[in-house]
Amino acid sequence: MDYLLEGVKALVMAEGGWKNLVMFAVGITLIWLAIKKEYEPSLLLPMGFGAILVNLPLSGVLNQTVGGVEAHGIIEWLFDVGINASEAMPILLFIGIGAMIDFGPLLSQPSMFLFGAGAQFGIFAAILLAALLGFDIKDAAAIGTIGAADGPTAILVSQVLKSEYVGPIAVAAYSYMALVPIVQPMAIKLVTTKKERCIHMEYKPESVSKTMRIVFPIAVTMIVGLVAPQSVALVGFLMFGNLIRECGVLGTMSETAQNQLANLITLLLGITISFSMKAEAFVKWETLMIMAIGLFAFVMDTIGGVMLAKFMNLFRKQKINPMIGGAGISAFPMSSRVIQKIAMEEDPSNILIMHSAGSNVSGQIASVVAGGLIISLVSQYL
Repeated sequence: MDYLLEGVKALVMAEGGWKNLVMFAVGITLIWLAIKKEYEPSLLLPMGFGAILVNLPLSGVLNQTVGGVEAHGIIEWLFDVGINASEAMPILLFIGIGAMIDFGPLLSQPSMFLFGAGAQFGIFAAILLAALLGFDIKDAAAIGTIGAADGPTAILVSQVLKSEYVGPIAVAAYSYMALVPIVQPMAIKLVTTKKERCIHMEYKPESVSKTMRIVFPIAVTMIVGLVAPQSVALVGFLMFGNLIRECGVLGTMSETAQNQLANLITLLLGITISFSMKAEAFVKWETLMIMAIGLFAFVMDTIGGVMLAKFMNLFRKQKINPMIGGAGISAFPMSSRVIQKIAMEEDPSNILIMHSAGSNVSGQIASVVAGGLIISLVSQYL
């Protein structure tokens, strides 16, 4: 009991102790969203619990003193080894993501590649907004990657660019990924009419050969490596995971990458990133600004893809349902499901899932390429 009272006293008396209480509330909120609302539970739950761990006074997860010698605690060690020194965790996670993705809908409709590019508009709009609000170039670029709708990419870019806002960026990225079913319908209905949302699109599935499925990840890696070398770590591991899936001789390894590997890295990444959620670094006005910019980025991503589809319709006889463009963000497969849900609400006979899936997986590729380009461009000024 005495130890408990001493711990409470240390928390209350510590400089900025109220900030620790705020972080406890943030951690509990993330846990509640994960369990009660089932918003990205595999990440929000460990991030929330980690936020509580790192803000306990004299927390042993940050440092340990043994025999008068100070050593890193477990979370600080994981952060140093897995993120700070090598960026290994977010990159390794892309193997699992790649193994989960079926590029068939995209390969059978190559025009969907355009929407993956168009729906990255929010990244660059957010970078501009962050810069106008006073963030320096490396922080503005890192904040803008929230618009990639891809948590590992946002974490990797912010860490490589040495942004001081890794924690808020990670929380914003994963929180808004979880809120795609709420954010996207609002943005889509803002810039489309009911008539446009009811447009039917014929789907004529073309056979995608096994050879094409194997060649695709290899070709993408080589092309991106020549055009945007800084993207190779991201795109290469994503495509390696997909090659494991499609090669046909590594079934057990593919299942391992999709399940055990992805789950383990996601779990460790979630609790490790909480190292950047210490109260003194997180409880700032800048954090609220980052959350606002992140929402702006997601909305502009969706609007950018939709407006590209509407522009293409000016030159097409067979019209595209502009909602397909909004599926070009990287939140896979949530975004494609959201588009199908909206379509069926407007017209129960309208089936867009294959078109939206093609657009959605193209966004997965485009987001990691965009992340690499940002690293390449901004690194020149650091």
